[in-house]
Amino acid sequence: MSQTITISNQDILHIVKQYRQIPDLIDKIITHKIIETTISEMGIQVEIEELQKAADNFRLMNALETAEDTWKWLDKHALSLDDFEELVYRNLLANKLAQHLFADKVEPYFFENQLEYAGAVIYEVILDDEDLAMELFYAIKEGETSFYDVANQYIQDIELRRKCGYRGKVNRKDLKPEISAAVFAANPPQLLKPIITSKGVHLIMVEEIIQPELSEKLRYQIISAFFADWVKHKIEQVEVLKELQSNSLNPNPDTYT
Repeated sequence: MSQTITISNQDILHIVKQYRQIPDLIDKIITHKIIETTISEMGIQVEIEELQKAADNFRLMNALETAEDTWKWLDKHALSLDDFEELVYRNLLANKLAQHLFADKVEPYFFENQLEYAGAVIYEVILDDEDLAMELFYAIKEGETSFYDVANQYIQDIELRRKCGYRGKVNRKDLKPEISAAVFAANPPQLLKPIITSKGVHLIMVEEIIQPELSEKLRYQIISAFFADWVKHKIEQVEVLKELQSNSLNPNPDTYT
C-alpha cells in the first residue's frame, strides 16, 4: 500500500532553510527587483508578439511539445499558468535589459579579445613518462608509428581511446597556458613536442586552427557575461532588510557547541 505525504509551503521553506539555500534565493529576489526597477526607469516595454515568441521558445527549449507536456511540467514545478506567464515575462525582461545595456559593447569587446575565442581541433595522449613521450614523438615524426596507434596503445579511458585521443574543438581559455601557447603557434597539421604540466606529459596533434567568429551564440554568451557582472555589481550595492521569521525549536546556537 502506497503512502501519501502532504507537503506544505511551510515544509518547503523549512527545507530551504535547512539546506542553507536562503542566500542564493535572496540573490535571485534582489536580481528580480533590480531588473524590474531598471526596466521601469528606462521605460523598456514588452510587446505581445515578443511575449508569445518567448513562450514558444521556452516550450521548445524544455521539450514541451504538447499541452499535456506543458501541464505536466507545470505540475512538477508547482506552477500555475499565471506563474508560467510571469516566468516567461521575467526572462524576456532580463534579455531585453541585457540587450539594451550591452548590445553595442559586444563587437568592440570581441575584436579586442578575439584571440581568447580562437579554437583548435586537437588529439591528445597524456603520459606519465617524459622519456617515453619523447621516444614516441620521434617515432611518429620518423614514420615508425602513427599518433593513432600511440593513442590506441597508451590511452586508458576506453571512450577516449576509441576516439584516438580526439578532444574536438577547444578554445584557448580551455587550455593550460603552456599548452595554449604551443597549440596556437602550430602550423597544422602538426605534432607538438611533449609538453609537461601537472597532469602529466602531453603528446598533442594539432589538426586545425579555427579563427574566431562572432556568431549569434557567442554574441549571446558575451552579453550574458556582461549582464551577470552588472547584476553582481548591483547586488553588492544593495542593503538587504530580511523579514524572515524563524521557527527554530531551539533558537540558542550555544546549545550545540
